[in-house]
Amino acid sequence: MKRVLVVDDSESVRQQVTDALTGAGFDVVQAGDGMSALMRASENTFSAIVLDVNMPILGGVETLERLKQDPKTSSISVIMLTTEAQRSMIERARQSGAKAWLIKPVKMESLVSTVLKIAGAP
Repeated sequence: MKRVLVVDDSESVRQQVTDALTGAGFDVVQAGDGMSALMRASENTFSAIVLDVNMPILGGVETLERLKQDPKTSSISVIMLTTEAQRSMIERARQSGAKAWLIKPVKMESLVSTVLKIAGAP
């Protein structure tokens, strides 16, 4: 079973995404901030990470950049999930290795479809 890390500072968003991905057959692990995400990603094997941009402690794009710099986590596919639609932020994330950018509120069917496309079937 493929494992996905869901990172968002909103517990309700994390739970919605977790429920949708679990329903699609994925094993889901959650993190509430970028630092926790980095720790979990280095300790586990993930097929994909769904990562919020605006978070306290360490923002999503900074978390993405650190993930891609670490040989242990650099190959994990990252999907950004955010309310941000600024072109400069999207471009920075793409240049840093993000595979997709989804705008909140997102339909869970679209999120699951994107994860399936990027991470493959569970």
